[in-house]
Amino acid sequence: MKLFDVYPLFDINIVKGKGCHVWDEKGTEYLDLYGGHAVISIGHAHPHYVEMISNQVAQLGFYSNSVINKLQQEVADRLGEISGYDDYQLFLINSGAEANENALKLASFYNGRKRVLSFCKAFHGRTSLAVEVTNNPKIIAPINDNGHVTYLPLNDIEAAKAELAKGDVCAVIIEGIQGVGGIQIPDAKFMQELSKACEEADAVLILDEIQSGYGRSGKFFAHQHAGIRPDVITMAKGIGNGFPMGGVLISPKFKPVYGQLGTTFGGNHLACSAAIAVLDVMKKENLVENAAKVGAYLLAELKKFPQIKEVRGEGLMIGMEFEEPVKELRQRLLFEQKVFTGVSGTNVIRLLPPLCLTMAEADEFLARFKKLF
Repeated sequence: MKLFDVYPLFDINIVKGKGCHVWDEKGTEYLDLYGGHAVISIGHAHPHYVEMISNQVAQLGFYSNSVINKLQQEVADRLGEISGYDDYQLFLINSGAEANENALKLASFYNGRKRVLSFCKAFHGRTSLAVEVTNNPKIIAPINDNGHVTYLPLNDIEAAKAELAKGDVCAVIIEGIQGVGGIQIPDAKFMQELSKACEEADAVLILDEIQSGYGRSGKFFAHQHAGIRPDVITMAKGIGNGFPMGGVLISPKFKPVYGQLGTTFGGNHLACSAAIAVLDVMKKENLVENAAKVGAYLLAELKKFPQIKEVRGEGLMIGMEFEEPVKELRQRLLFEQKVFTGVSGTNVIRLLPPLCLTMAEADEFLARFKKLF
């Protein structure tokens, strides 16, 4: 049987990781400033993470959500404390797209409406509703194109208010920082006015923090830079440091009903152990603060490169936009300088390293990057 060929692959087989470094099957070491697409939050093969998962799978890897799982409540307690949302409710699932699907369903259950406002360059996932609110016609199949969504320019509050005033908007979904869209940051004032406008229209404000959350921006959630509290927050990627997991943080104004949402694998024992390990390490090693500090340093240093058109970002979520396509530059970084990075579109290189990236590793990246010019 062949694999369904939907991924353009680098001819590299990664077999080992440690901290912010990975190794291929030939023993070549790489500096990882991609984190497996912002997934590796506490570093590859962290000893505490390995121990927690190993101990849990040796005891019980899985049982269904038809019985008590005290690990779920531990995740909720710890997450509420570190995020500042201890009065919210937590629903655990398996991925970011699934988180957004459930968030949009909750919104529609809440106010009985169907129309959603999303934003130009938005990416929210590849499943049914999640892909429909994603601003990329190439990946929206005809069966997903159901006319639920109006796309608006990012940071255009008047356009958002005009749509909300029509009275039929179910939800507004927005990323804390657009990732696939090229590290585009919503203005704080825009976010504040959008939050207020949603409240006045009884539309649900959904903050997609799947890539920008879990400490990546230098705060636990990127929207906290704007000082707002949305109705629903979606999470995934860094929550399990590579173990498939997602979550939805839900405002107290939503009242749960038996059978309203459900999942087979979500919040299983092994996933919860991974999530608890991540929260342990984030707190003990001050990784949110580290992301803010090292990220600010990288942003300042990268802005000194005359070859870069614009540098954007918060914390360790950084985009470097160039005048010309970056495909060759990214390949040279990878194959000549042994540095993994991400891209967005044709002209933006993205940096999404583990949150444990040190100043020394940041300097090492800068030194390797300079050699390309």
